[in-house]
Amino acid sequence: MEKIIFDGEFLNIKDTLECGQIFRFHEWQNGYMVYSKDKCAYCYNRGNDAVIECESGDKNYFENYFDLNRDYHAIYEGALNENVEILTTAANLGKGIRILNQDPCETFLSFVISQNNNIPRIKGIIDRLCTSIGEERRFLGKSYFTFPKPEKLAEMDEDFYKKAGLGYRAPYIKRLACEISDGTIDFNVLSAYNTPELKKQLISYYGVGPKVADCASLFGFHRSDSFPVDTWIDKVYRENFHGEIKERNKISEYFTERFSVNAGYYQQYLFYYKRSLEKNMEKNITKE
Repeated sequence: MEKIIFDGEFLNIKDTLECGQIFRFHEWQNGYMVYSKDKCAYCYNRGNDAVIECESGDKNYFENYFDLNRDYHAIYEGALNENVEILTTAANLGKGIRILNQDPCETFLSFVISQNNNIPRIKGIIDRLCTSIGEERRFLGKSYFTFPKPEKLAEMDEDFYKKAGLGYRAPYIKRLACEISDGTIDFNVLSAYNTPELKKQLISYYGVGPKVADCASLFGFHRSDSFPVDTWIDKVYRENFHGEIKERNKISEYFTERFSVNAGYYQQYLFYYKRSLEKNMEKNITKE
């Protein structure tokens, strides 16, 4: 067992996990169990520290996974220096959020599954895939299942995916898994593309639209000059930036051009702030 201890000011485990970039985690004891590929870590905040417990030999993996070698204080200061009121407020609320360095294949397929879906359902579908065709492992006395290998995913038919809850997305995952397995989709090749080329290539794949391409670029390839636009960011754009563009892909371009290489980090601040604000308003209305 190995333990990583990091400054909790710029690593809030809860905020990092619950801001829409990852689906394989759940609450456990004083924190969260987090799963990536075939690995698992127990993560929590304690006092001023963030703590990551993992298997011996996995320390470097999770240091990279949580992006611990990047200066998020500089990213936070960059957000404040934009002198945009909502971004300043959002950065102060969410400065403990980090963009994870997730496996590109797992992240890509997860966001294809996420289309027109809610987070509990997405997590449930991915959990069923892992339990059905992943490999069983143990960590801290608990069983967990690895994310299925592309070859195993490719073996399954569309009916398997429909039974897992994918619905109309079943043929997407079946075909994409086959293309990943046979090398038609090569993540090493994709990693060499610049961000516009990467997005263009991702959109060319079956069942992949601009939002999935943006999410895969940001969360699977850590392209911080990507800016996914969902319902929450659409609200931010209209209500706080007073924008009039209708097409979400164009809204993404607007923010990317405005914030450049920090766009993705600022997207997470803004997404987290807007969603938190709306949820708190809903709670207050319910109490009244």
